[in-house]
Amino acid sequence: MHHSTHVFPALSTQLTGQSLVSHAGLSVLSNFLNALDFQRVCEDRFSQFVPATAAHRSGRILGALALSLAAGGEQATDIDQLRAAPGLFGPVASDATVSRFMSRIKEQPDAFAYGFATMTRTLRSKVWAASGPRNPARLATPADPLIIDIDASLVHVHSEKEFSAGTYKGGYGFSPMIAMADYGKTNGTGEVLAVHLRPGNRGANSAASHIEVLNQALAQLPDDFYDERGNLRGEKILVRTDSAGSSREFLHYLDSLGIQFSTSYSLPVIKERFIRWIDEKKYWEPALNAGGDQRDDAWVIDASKVIELKDYPAGTRIYLRAEPLHPGAKATLFDTDGNRVTAFLTNSPRFNVAFLDARHRARGRCENRIKTLKSTGLGKLPYWSFASNQAWAVLAMLALNLVAWLQLAVLPGGHEASVWDVKRWRYRLFSMAGKVVSGGRQRRLLIPEKAPEARLLCQLHEGIGALFQRWRHGELAA
Repeated sequence: MHHSTHVFPALSTQLTGQSLVSHAGLSVLSNFLNALDFQRVCEDRFSQFVPATAAHRSGRILGALALSLAAGGEQATDIDQLRAAPGLFGPVASDATVSRFMSRIKEQPDAFAYGFATMTRTLRSKVWAASGPRNPARLATPADPLIIDIDASLVHVHSEKEFSAGTYKGGYGFSPMIAMADYGKTNGTGEVLAVHLRPGNRGANSAASHIEVLNQALAQLPDDFYDERGNLRGEKILVRTDSAGSSREFLHYLDSLGIQFSTSYSLPVIKERFIRWIDEKKYWEPALNAGGDQRDDAWVIDASKVIELKDYPAGTRIYLRAEPLHPGAKATLFDTDGNRVTAFLTNSPRFNVAFLDARHRARGRCENRIKTLKSTGLGKLPYWSFASNQAWAVLAMLALNLVAWLQLAVLPGGHEASVWDVKRWRYRLFSMAGKVVSGGRQRRLLIPEKAPEARLLCQLHEGIGALFQRWRHGELAA
């Protein structure tokens, strides 16, 4: 008789009434929301969206949706994962209650948008103030400003939804414009300031859309970016975009606010002698890589005296970068010596060519934030109503930002988890199993001692508890 050899242990399965929790690691985010006094802030902004006698208040509904999206949920009904663990997450609203809440949002979209914007600004101000020496607002200076990345993306849908339209890639859906804060790789992964949902046929190079999402983002910044009269201190901010944001209208708008900019630029057709000048690399200087070291196969140069810029804001300069063509890439008119030549515009008060180039190329980090935002809810808009989908988009933003705020205010500087994206948080921490037990008139959450991130979970809980006590006793500005 032959005996089969199993790859893994084969266990019989049976049901149990024990208080087992499959997403015990999410307790980090639920405790963080409690420490932020999320319930009170939501009640102040959204009390009109729930009946006065309702047991499930707005904070509990929005908090459960944000936790579900952070854990990987894709629609409102996925909060049943939280409903299965009342000992850890408390009573969770039913699907019908959430549906009625979203219907009220659809009826009052402007009220919800204003309430959500003021709520997130309050929470952001509180978290940034608690981050101490890593506070992005206090670190921002004209020489090293806070960077706001603006970029458009495509969200494809597979059914008819309000205001959905065909996209330039032949798909169908929406083209949201997104503004994100990048406050340095050493301080975390950055966060999202605003999401402006648009029909799929809206172009990425719309100056009006750039201005709209920028204004939403600026309204999210704490008071440190405004003077005593409420005027924006634009010199402490740098807006970074791809070539879609290089329109004269948008750059003049930034200049009127005193904001710095760094935007990719499509080179115009220029005379042959300029192309020959570009080939003379003896006038160029080495570019820097992401670590700040010089590269021996890439060069940068200030071309402001050679390439004329017309009708751009005063002080706008153009910089060129040359690097080897990628395998399979087709050469353009300017790529005559085997190098791809690209350009960007800036009005920054700094003139270190290699530094400006490296800072502009770091714009690639915003692509990771957009990918993460899509994985926390933006990638699958579940409603037919445009207003409801816009509300879903900002809930996805809140889910992403909760993790970013943890990295900024709770984790110590340099911790390996400070650069994790949400998917890694889910696999390493949020999906951790546990068991709720009672004893001595207290309930406790038991976590496997051998779980790889058990120490990180305890460290986060301790950090959140310390922050809560400091907020409670007024040691930190709210």
